[in-house]
Amino acid sequence: MAVKYRDYYETLGVSKDASQEDIKKAFKKLARKYHPDVAKDQPDAEERFKAVNEAYEVLGDPEKRRKYDTLGPGWQQGQDFGGGSGYPGGDYEYHFGGSTGFSDFFESLFGGRGGGGDPFGAFGGARGARRPHSNRPMAGEDIEADLLVRIEEIMNGSTREVRLARPTGDGRPGKESTIRVKIPKGIAEGQRIRCAGLGYPGANAGPDGDLYLRVRLERHPRYTPDGHDLDSELVLAPWEVVLGASVTIPTPHGEVKMNVKPGTQPGTKLRLRGKGLPTGKDGHGDLYVTVVVEFPEEVTEEEKALWTSLAEKTRFRPRG
Repeated sequence: MAVKYRDYYETLGVSKDASQEDIKKAFKKLARKYHPDVAKDQPDAEERFKAVNEAYEVLGDPEKRRKYDTLGPGWQQGQDFGGGSGYPGGDYEYHFGGSTGFSDFFESLFGGRGGGGDPFGAFGGARGARRPHSNRPMAGEDIEADLLVRIEEIMNGSTREVRLARPTGDGRPGKESTIRVKIPKGIAEGQRIRCAGLGYPGANAGPDGDLYLRVRLERHPRYTPDGHDLDSELVLAPWEVVLGASVTIPTPHGEVKMNVKPGTQPGTKLRLRGKGLPTGKDGHGDLYVTVVVEFPEEVTEEEKALWTSLAEKTRFRPRG
């Protein structure tokens, strides 16, 4: 399988020597722009949002970023990237066709990892069922891959169709098939979904290995998961924190009205009970909202005069 190289730096609009903080800022900006709930008038918004998520999944993780960078300058010229059994550690080809939420390119690098595999845990993944020296049955190796899941999917549970091509017992690529994977309500980041018997084939009538799909929560422009809790930001104007305000806060459960008390300080964390992710059948975590104050970057002459008047008349002195 040959797939096209993806320039994740270009996707996020950052240079290759960008800091992790710059990468994070670029992702947040683009995620807000292309999130399907926001960019409903853009037909390609969902695909752009997925591409931004995938780029941040790699560049936002220093270890994955290092592995990605080892591809070298030759791959940045748009050459095809050959995955599967042509790479070290991959006797058999096992790929998902990008249906785990990631592209074929991502799957070629980071998908289909097994118990053996190359030192990168990629490039075709595991070795499958090792060829035994006897006729004794030998179990096939398990496969592990990431499954990109949206927060909205785990609120009530969902079902995902995943396309995969398993190798045959003699090492030849098998036919592509589609399986239905149940995403349980409330499943957390890092937990695995077991698909029994869908790993590498066993040898000499040995049992096939299993496929484990490890949940990776899609980065959201509003929420950052912390277990079953969610962290978010509430952006306020300076006069709103001084005078107080009634604001509408979006949550995965719908919008919630909240009163911000006068004098609320930046960095204050407000708690919305039960507005986080599911913890089981009926329970939910909490949503924590951190107050952030945003100031205008530019002001009109009239606004400047008002700010100047306020500065002259106020008794507030932040430095004593």
